[in-house]
Amino acid sequence: MNAPAQSLPAWMYTDQAFFERERATIFRTAWQVVCHLNDIPEAGDYQAFDFLGEKVLTVRGDDGEVRSFHNACRHRASRLADGNQGNCGHRIVCPYHAWSYGLDGRLANVPRWQGFDDLDKAEHGLKPIEQEIFLGFIFVRFESGLPSVAEMMAPYAAELAPHCPPDLIPQGRVTLRPRPVNWKNISDNYSDSLHIPVAHPGLTRLFGPTYGIEAAPWVDKMWGDITEAPSANWAERNYQALLPAFDHLEGRDQRRWNYYKLWPNVAFDVYPDQIDFMQFIPISPTETLIREIAYVRPDARREAKAARYLNWRINRQVNAEDTVLIKRVQDGMESSGYTSGPLGPSEVCLKSFAEKLTGLTGVTAEAAE
Repeated sequence: MNAPAQSLPAWMYTDQAFFERERATIFRTAWQVVCHLNDIPEAGDYQAFDFLGEKVLTVRGDDGEVRSFHNACRHRASRLADGNQGNCGHRIVCPYHAWSYGLDGRLANVPRWQGFDDLDKAEHGLKPIEQEIFLGFIFVRFESGLPSVAEMMAPYAAELAPHCPPDLIPQGRVTLRPRPVNWKNISDNYSDSLHIPVAHPGLTRLFGPTYGIEAAPWVDKMWGDITEAPSANWAERNYQALLPAFDHLEGRDQRRWNYYKLWPNVAFDVYPDQIDFMQFIPISPTETLIREIAYVRPDARREAKAARYLNWRINRQVNAEDTVLIKRVQDGMESSGYTSGPLGPSEVCLKSFAEKLTGLTGVTAEAAE
């Protein structure tokens, strides 16, 4: 009999040197979602995004094109745009020395009194960042290496497409939620199916026995169908009753919740009534920032608005339960009584994640033992 696969060892969730190795070997080439095209609909609209020391500025140009740049002036490195979002007009102006850039990134003007008469402006435009737009969502990465987002998401692109029409609009603003855990504990928990019937009674009432899980090469998928049997919980029961039909969806998608996790740290929660992304931004070996926002189709029906509110109520409870769970796991990772544990036959996503992580970092699970 073959021995069961093993989970990643505890030291990988606490070790500073390994965190730095992840930073260099995983996150430099990993695609990160910045926003949706409709977060920046007008010329000059921008989104700013910080990730492991990198600062990204994604802006809509006068020509309607969206471009991503390093959010740093080419003169003395000053951050150009402040906050998470805004509008910079038709020029990006550095608040330090007033160098200004066009929305296409070119250096447009340097104050004459500063004495840069011989400066080649063409050589000092904003530094671009590799960008890809997939189903309306804007992704960036800092080095090439992995396949494109479209290639990575290919197994599920067709089923995702109806949920991502061009008229998706943001529901509120980006929320940032700090968590005192390693980013992998959040990622593991997202793709873990065994804890659903144990720790999420609400999801268990909603899905019954329909919860499923599978691992594609670069994407994990989880799903559950909203059951007809009325829940004992009022928010769940009313969601079941009020969730309307949506013209852009067919068949089981009308009442299915789908979850997709794109390697290594971007997740999409896809519901009939809305879609959101959730990003696990590593800060340190034991600190992570969860970044998330929801998107909806324009829909004035009272039932649609009610369903979205109830969805939020239900998932607020799920998030509260997960917050406790991942902290328990992180606490255990720091104990000398735990090294690694066996993975059951259904834990296909955790096995796939561990294989990719050790393969890309070049560090085996036994390296520190």
